[in-house]
Amino acid sequence: KQTLDILYEADIRGTQPLDILASRDVIEEGPDARPIREYTRELITGVSEHRRKIDELISTYAQGWDMDRMPAVDRNILRIALYEILWGIDIDDQVAASQAVLIAEEYSTDESAKYINGVLGRIIALKPSFAL
Repeated sequence: KQTLDILYEADIRGTQPLDILASRDVIEEGPDARPIREYTRELITGVSEHRRKIDELISTYAQGWDMDRMPAVDRNILRIALYEILWGIDIDDQVAASQAVLIAEEYSTDESAKYINGVLGRIIALKPSFAL
């Protein structure tokens, strides 16, 4: 959720996710402290480093949707899941896809959840053929 918030904000503002991450990471204690989880840092960094390939895969396998017309929340849920599926070490592909669907059900629409599940399913099936 924290990763989605940062990616979504960067997407909407047209800024870099790493810049949003840096502005949000207030370490000192007190009412303004906003610690960022280490896994959130890893996801934001990974999505940023692999964004071109991730977006290329979304554009290729999100049949019927142009990246610019896709809802920003759905686009960023897909980015997180694809990073986890293709470059994540400690997460199973099906778990990453399931979590993406659950997040879509909570923050987007039922149709989005089904659509995200279909896109991720296609990519998981074709994963062995990708040259990353």
